[in-house]
Amino acid sequence: MKKKVLSSILTFTMVVMALAGCGGNNAGQTTTDNTQSTDQTQTQTATTDNQTAAEPAAELTGIDAIIAEAEGMTMEELAQKAIEESNGKTFYGVGNSSRGKSALPLFIEYLQTIDPSYTMEFEWQQPKNNKIFEQLQSDSLKSEGTFAMTLIQDGNQIQTKMVDTDILKTFIPKEWAEANGTTADAYTGFLPLQTLNKVFMYNNTGSAEFTNCWDFVYEGSHPLFMGVDSEIVGKNFLMMLTEDKYATWLKEAYDALDDTKKAYFEPTIKEMQTDANDLGLGANGAYALAWIKLWVNNYNEQTDDGPICNTLVDASATDQSGLLVYSKLRSVEESATVSVNNINVAAYQDGYTGIGGYGYCHYLFLTKNSPLPWTACAFIAYMTCTEQGFEAWGKDMGGYSSNPQVAAEIEETFHHSQGGGDEFPAKNDRGYDWWTTEGQLVLEDPAYCSEVSFTVGSWIDILDHYSPGE
Repeated sequence: MKKKVLSSILTFTMVVMALAGCGGNNAGQTTTDNTQSTDQTQTQTATTDNQTAAEPAAELTGIDAIIAEAEGMTMEELAQKAIEESNGKTFYGVGNSSRGKSALPLFIEYLQTIDPSYTMEFEWQQPKNNKIFEQLQSDSLKSEGTFAMTLIQDGNQIQTKMVDTDILKTFIPKEWAEANGTTADAYTGFLPLQTLNKVFMYNNTGSAEFTNCWDFVYEGSHPLFMGVDSEIVGKNFLMMLTEDKYATWLKEAYDALDDTKKAYFEPTIKEMQTDANDLGLGANGAYALAWIKLWVNNYNEQTDDGPICNTLVDASATDQSGLLVYSKLRSVEESATVSVNNINVAAYQDGYTGIGGYGYCHYLFLTKNSPLPWTACAFIAYMTCTEQGFEAWGKDMGGYSSNPQVAAEIEETFHHSQGGGDEFPAKNDRGYDWWTTEGQLVLEDPAYCSEVSFTVGSWIDILDHYSPGE
């Protein structure tokens, strides 16, 4: 039955592609370019929404004209524009992170250092259950929207529902571009506020060893995980594993296994080879599909990362493992039975091989009908170009500013690299550069996720899920 479903998926995809080719209309396509201006430019490239390369140079109007002008202005110049635009008004923002509400009063204080008479009220909404896309779509139908800007995650849906449909607009602050060694015109992709990482951890009070990323899908292993239905970025992680770079990492990790474990995984890898070919994956695609299949078949789905952390750091969780937000370790309260020292961060262990976790971004956009576009640009620049603006997120380890200068300032303030000192080494964050190289962090690429969401994503949807007790 599953083969028939997969066959139907692929047949439908080819029909859609053929019709698109006959029509000659590629306006909805995205481009993938994994070249980044610096190591700190933490988002993979996607089609920019300001102006397509196929269009001739034309005079911009409305929000596009404001963004183009704003991209050539300094933080202080943007602040002056914001003061003129929003003094005495109310600013409405919407985001996946509640910390936008923490950053806004600091932004207002910054503007008041320029004009002490400046005032602005604000409201920040954080929709639950992924309703942010519905809210933004509904708001986009108005001639003037309610929301000035958004802080949003899930690159796949952002690409297909928000950017391809021209609902959200990317603004690249001048100082941010300079810090990343590029310009607004040269940069392609969304503007990331930060990259967050979810990493493999395991309880170390027993005898279980996790020395390879394949150990988390080995016989009898049921890692705790929010799951692809609870948090969509988890599905993006799985789709990203089929990209050539990450599939190769999985192949190399498999090659490092002993013969017993290779023999366990080999039948599944062989079984996946046909699907890998049908899905148009690269040479190591079967390794990615095998890992994904075994992961979905075996992870123990949880509703949130907080409870996962609370479980793993308890001495009673002997030999259990999980994939969760790294920053959750910061809030662990030590007791006789609960301790950060009851867990190991897998990638930090000597001899560990393979992927250490995955990273996804919080992105910043203006809405296409923003009622306060200059203020939105200034606020976005404030969050991405100043330490104070990013501090609401920067206090956590495992959350890395996309501005290398701000990232360095945050580290100087919070010392995340020694967050646990000698007492709690698991809390000593090794940083973005380490995680994305030696730590083999899988990074979300909105364009790639959008490209494979119907094929690979639909294949993931039909996999069987583990049910405890069965």
